Amino acid sequence: MMTMNAPAAAPTDPVTYPQTPRGDVVETQFGEEIADPYRWLENDVRADKAVETWVEAENKATQTYMKTLPVRADIAARMKQLWNFERYGVPRKRGDGYFFVHNSGLQNQAVLKVRDGLAGKDRALIDPNDWAKDGATALDAWEPSNDGKLLLYSVQDGGTDWRIVRLLDVATGKLLPDEIRWVKFSGLAWDSDGKGFFYARFPEPKKGNAFQQLNLNHQVYYHAVGTDQSADKLIYATPDRPKLNHGVETTSDGRYLLVTSSQGTDERYEVTLFDLADPKMKPRKLVGGFNNDWALAGSIGTKFYFRTNLKSPRSRVVVLDVAERGRPKPVEIVPQQIDTLVGAHIVGSRMILAYLGDAKTEASLYELDGRRVGPIELPDIGTGAGFGGRAGDPETFYSFSNFATPTTIYRLNTSTGKTDVFAAPKLAFDPKDYEVDQKFFDSKDGTRVPIFVARKKTTAPGAPALLYGYGGFNISVTPVFSAAVLNWMEMGGVYAVANLRGGGEYGAAWHDAGRLAQKQNVFDDFIAAGDYLISSGISAKGKLAAMGRSNGGLLIGATVNQRPDLFAAANPAVGVMDMLRFDRFTAGRYWVDDYGDPGVEADFRVLRAYSPYHNIKAGVDYPAIMVTTADTDDRVVPGHSFKYAAALQSAQIGSKPHLIRIETRAGHGSGKPTDKIIDEYADLWAFMGYWTGLVPAKR
Repeated sequence: MMTMNAPAAAPTDPVTYPQTPRGDVVETQFGEEIADPYRWLENDVRADKAVETWVEAENKATQTYMKTLPVRADIAARMKQLWNFERYGVPRKRGDGYFFVHNSGLQNQAVLKVRDGLAGKDRALIDPNDWAKDGATALDAWEPSNDGKLLLYSVQDGGTDWRIVRLLDVATGKLLPDEIRWVKFSGLAWDSDGKGFFYARFPEPKKGNAFQQLNLNHQVYYHAVGTDQSADKLIYATPDRPKLNHGVETTSDGRYLLVTSSQGTDERYEVTLFDLADPKMKPRKLVGGFNNDWALAGSIGTKFYFRTNLKSPRSRVVVLDVAERGRPKPVEIVPQQIDTLVGAHIVGSRMILAYLGDAKTEASLYELDGRRVGPIELPDIGTGAGFGGRAGDPETFYSFSNFATPTTIYRLNTSTGKTDVFAAPKLAFDPKDYEVDQKFFDSKDGTRVPIFVARKKTTAPGAPALLYGYGGFNISVTPVFSAAVLNWMEMGGVYAVANLRGGGEYGAAWHDAGRLAQKQNVFDDFIAAGDYLISSGISAKGKLAAMGRSNGGLLIGATVNQRPDLFAAANPAVGVMDMLRFDRFTAGRYWVDDYGDPGVEADFRVLRAYSPYHNIKAGVDYPAIMVTTADTDDRVVPGHSFKYAAALQSAQIGSKPHLIRIETRAGHGSGKPTDKIIDEYADLWAFMGYWTGLVPAKR
């Protein structure tokens, strides 16, 4: 273990940053002049030579700095060892086959396998590791047909959100000629007999604009196996409402298609039903209004079981009987509880309901009439996931993990309640050497906020700590395993996760308290979490690092501007950094549900007040910062991070390094190959480890 009490003098002379030309763009918004000198960095790196040159120069500067931290090689070597263990995904049963993903340890991409019968041998169906020399082409979604004879899957290349959909014969492993393009944000749903499937796509973008053009006019199609995409049948579209997105799923009996439509990121949906037994397949509005969350738990004949927050901010289970004319009336089956209901699935003749109790998973079995059978015992504080299945088959699988325990897969019989281990990893460390505690602190306005604190049992008080946060879009951050996090803890660091407002940990009220005009609460919560780690003695002044991704990258940028003295180092990753222009690119328009609309004055005032790019404080010492992004991120376009990094480097904010690391052939995060992940974390841990005093500059 490599530790030290505090960082020594900087390992190199001050960093020489590339010269970034400043433009003269100034726009007046609601009476205020807004300068945007780095507007040119919004251009696509593939199409603009100047941006490409800037990216190369910035990466060179970062790599040059990282060479001054030779301990980075030791970190990478140990992380590679920790990453080298078998990993299984939660199986899905179709026909007699059990389908699941598996990674032998250091494979860049997981391999999709099938087991013929529970006691049968595993055989590989799809190995994405052969798809690209750099390992950056990944298997994304996959769905076996109801009889398990065909496999529908999507391909992600270089980290983009765009998907290519293909088909495979399960028995022979033969790739069928079918190919579907321009698919994004879509479910994949088979019909009852495996003759075709439903999917959603956008129109083909204009040439050269695939990675920046706004996503509009999502449409649902049906593809018949063995035909060309040009012959696909348009099933559902909303040309009068081009901003709607449409998800697709079919009931497990194959009788019905559900199209779930959304306006943005909020869980507020309309649900449209198609009876696939009706040759006319007329759409029927089952739920209208975009007022509430509706997630299908399963169906028994004409009775559809939904998890919904209708009249229940922490959600409940209701039944809609589609045999009723018009829009059926919801009938409550399981009322709202104290904890937040986050999952509901019909498996066999019972339901599994998963709740969040103070941001950790609790699960129970219920009869279909709403009577509770009993709890599903989980091993520890952590996260359970899966629990999927079908009516009539009592078999389900679920995973469990936490900060110190890698994912184990369990098999559960809902009729008997019996649980067995399906797959458990062999490890190069002992999880018993680590401890995970849940604590609570008071935010600025007195709100009680939970925080997980994970560390090795031998870690002394006042240790360097890494604080992670997200705080948005109703997303709950729960304890899950990461070999990188384990590496940080093994080196002697504390890993802390704060469950900030804006997330979904305590239902709709918790989400609402951290978005739109209340977004500052998220930043206050994170700052209070950092102050708590120091004041409680868990960490100490000068030893705290901050990290967040996507909306969490925004969080880090905003809180570093507001409290630069709190942190020794920071990593804003793939962050939303220009809050006045986020809605102009790809999926950014969806985010107005959480952030507000920059074109509305009241929202503009809120956004302008915390936008990371616009609020850097010259004349104040900032922490060491490593911004991370990727050239193919078409979710949060890399221009956000490019502009923010350029602004940091041009500002007078102290002598600590303010670098940007730009990954090539990678996107927002999904599909990134294992070797790229290890390289990135090795850089981050060496950088933040040095500036928090966790590791020395030299071996």
